[in-house]
Amino acid sequence: MLPTKTPLSMPASLSAVTGVLDAGSEFDGKLTFQGTLRIGGSFKGQIFTPDTLIIGEGAKVSGEIDAGIVIISGEVHANIKARHRVEIHSPAVFRGSIVTPSLQVDEGVIFEGSSKMINSASAPLNQ
Repeated sequence: MLPTKTPLSMPASLSAVTGVLDAGSEFDGKLTFQGTLRIGGSFKGQIFTPDTLIIGEGAKVSGEIDAGIVIISGEVHANIKARHRVEIHSPAVFRGSIVTPSLQVDEGVIFEGSSKMINSASAPLNQ
């Protein structure tokens, strides 16, 4: 079976979620996972995944994120390294830095920080 290409933009609601840190929950530490994880609560620490992280509306995330794809609709204070892309959808608030080959920031998003576009073939992020 040939691997399928992930579309460059897809609504967070269409992702098959394999794990959830739901609203009302809090997590502090290091999180590593495969598949798609949706955060709806509060997270502080480090997140590592080769796959997809979805930060939902109302979620609060701070720390370091190293992922394949990051989709943000909540509040994030972090340094993000994404191998494929980062999408930031309204009403998100982002403060920090982003390194990724593809960045989408919707109108209405608050973005305070920096972004650096890299060639995805040139730089493995876990060094």
